Amino acid sequence: MPAGIREAFQSFVAEMQDKHCPNTEELFACDPSSARTLVQAAQSLSEDHPPPSRSSTRTSLSELRRHAHTAMAASTAGQARGWRRIYTDSCVLLAYTDVLDHCDSRDNDRALSAVAHLDHAIVIAGAAGDGRLDLVLDLIEGIQSECLSTPSALRRDLSFVSPQEQTLKDLLRRLPTASQPVPRLDIPPSLASFISRLSRQPFVLPGFLRDWPALNEHPWRSLDYLRAVAGPGRVVPIEVGSDYRADNWSQNMMLWEEFLESLAAASSTPTEPRPVLYLAQHSLFKQFPALQGDVIIPDYVYSSLDPPENYPQYAPPGNEEQLVLNAWLGPGGTISPAHTDPFYNFYAQVVGHKTVWLAPPEVSSYMYPYPSTSLQASDASSKGGNAPRNPAANQESPSMSNTTQVDVFLSTTDDLDKSKARFPDFWEKVVPTAISVTLEPGDLLFFPPGWWHAMRSEDLSFSVSMWF
Repeated sequence: MPAGIREAFQSFVAEMQDKHCPNTEELFACDPSSARTLVQAAQSLSEDHPPPSRSSTRTSLSELRRHAHTAMAASTAGQARGWRRIYTDSCVLLAYTDVLDHCDSRDNDRALSAVAHLDHAIVIAGAAGDGRLDLVLDLIEGIQSECLSTPSALRRDLSFVSPQEQTLKDLLRRLPTASQPVPRLDIPPSLASFISRLSRQPFVLPGFLRDWPALNEHPWRSLDYLRAVAGPGRVVPIEVGSDYRADNWSQNMMLWEEFLESLAAASSTPTEPRPVLYLAQHSLFKQFPALQGDVIIPDYVYSSLDPPENYPQYAPPGNEEQLVLNAWLGPGGTISPAHTDPFYNFYAQVVGHKTVWLAPPEVSSYMYPYPSTSLQASDASSKGGNAPRNPAANQESPSMSNTTQVDVFLSTTDDLDKSKARFPDFWEKVVPTAISVTLEPGDLLFFPPGWWHAMRSEDLSFSVSMWF
């Protein structure tokens, strides 16, 4: 085993065997039986037994990871932290098992499997634990470099050509569900002006991102660059389906390489029927930190804004930076239905075109939202199970599941007539106040918390949301 990877794994094992280490104490505090399984597996792997004897260790770790995943979903936020720790350390030890197998067999599939286990630790459990995220990222880099001969420094030094953006002249047509365009500010405001005058209404800063590396020397428009920055074996969470309200919508873990290939195919033959795959609201920078170097965070997000009058419950994100960055990458036709978020948002359009619909919090009572999870259960029983399903229902953060039943991107006369008959208050009260814009590459959109917003990708689109 390469020295750097061996040292990292051995340090991890030594920590697990120290019951006074805070990370290990946290495991035993959550579930002593699971913690003992982890410690025993770590000890067994450190003794470097022959491959056949690793089979039982792999089986016990796989079963423990499944158990931790189930327990995470069934636990309160406080309890879930311990199970996230157990899930994370199970993934690290499963990766250790695969790397040992790779070193014995030189089978690259084992190294790729190790990388996938480590990605699961990030995506599913947030690589929970003191220093765990750095450990996981270092291990991924070490495995890609030493086992798969693809060091990140070599990948980043390659030259990438950005394909020419499509020109979509007909995208500026007005949505029938919006009465006015989003205001455009051709000159970016000062920080003082933003705080005092402009932070209560949406606006667009056209071309604000023109100096981002993501639009220049590290072009996110280039799928080759996106492959290189991640390296081999990476997996990401993908939504299957163009709209999460649909009954056939699902989520799967998928190889990053396969996802990028699907985007290339969708762009080259857009009329050919295929499943719509969408990476949505994902903390991609946590998995691929190099991508964050391609982004220049605007100073506006550090302005510590007060709650707006029409959304007094606002509070900034609870993390140390009070900032949450999410990535949105998918083909044309992907839709985020109209919903509300509890944070201020700067929404950066890096690749492609995206149409955005917005309406103020004051119209919430006319938006026909799906029922809450608790109301849905009682309504379903009283209505024979026919109450509208809330696909965004979220017990942990109910304010994040406020999604409308109204489709704001209707275009045909027949669909518009049906919508007006079914949702009359929306058309009478909401449409006169709603605004819309089609973002182009380099545009930056701002909107305050509580505003209803819906998104539709018009072509291959890569966006970054900045909640603050």
